[in-house]
Amino acid sequence: MEPLIQVASLGKEYPLAGGGTTPVLHNIALSIAPGEFVAIMGPSGSGKSTFMNILGCLDTPSAGDYHLAGRSVARLNPDQLAALRNRQIGFVFQGFNLLQRASIEENVALPLLYAGIGKVERRRRARELLELVGLGQRTDARPNQLSGGQQQRVAIARALANQPPLILADEPTGNLDTQTSGEIMALFSRLNADQGITLILVTHEPDVARYARRLVRFKDGRIVHDGEVHV
Repeated sequence: MEPLIQVASLGKEYPLAGGGTTPVLHNIALSIAPGEFVAIMGPSGSGKSTFMNILGCLDTPSAGDYHLAGRSVARLNPDQLAALRNRQIGFVFQGFNLLQRASIEENVALPLLYAGIGKVERRRRARELLELVGLGQRTDARPNQLSGGQQQRVAIARALANQPPLILADEPTGNLDTQTSGEIMALFSRLNADQGITLILVTHEPDVARYARRLVRFKDGRIVHDGEVHV
């Protein structure tokens, strides 16, 4: 089976204001197959967020290769990157990033609007996804009428709108209490097991990482562990 993600000799450095550069990632090699559930951990400044931004086509590497679904990301222009990102990746963030003045149905349908999907189909798919995440009875609610866990469920539904094979989640339980975090991670596990969605999440929390089946640990811009989850 062809990897969904293939990274080889990947490096990233940022220019300094006074000249020169500061390296953030060093010679990263990683392969992730379709349907994997991977947790990424590491201390602040270890490079994991930069790596996730590259995986999400929000940033580009300074060296090496990154292939997503068989395409070389480094060779794509900004418009091609945006198109690949919209088709292949759903994002879930710690802060939910929902439009407060829109209903949750409208929030979920937003990626479909950008994709040029008609109104009737947008509404049908948004309601189907809200049903999937347990909010089928709250379609007209505004985000501020929901709990934090419910808002994160809306964000997950929105990430699924364009049926991407890959979900990237950046500290998705960071603003949630322990019980609600468990509910969100159980939902991620179900999506991974039942629908075969590839899940990659960044977390500082060992209890969250235990839901994954593979752990990649970063330190000083390098991968220092890639294997079973022992946290």
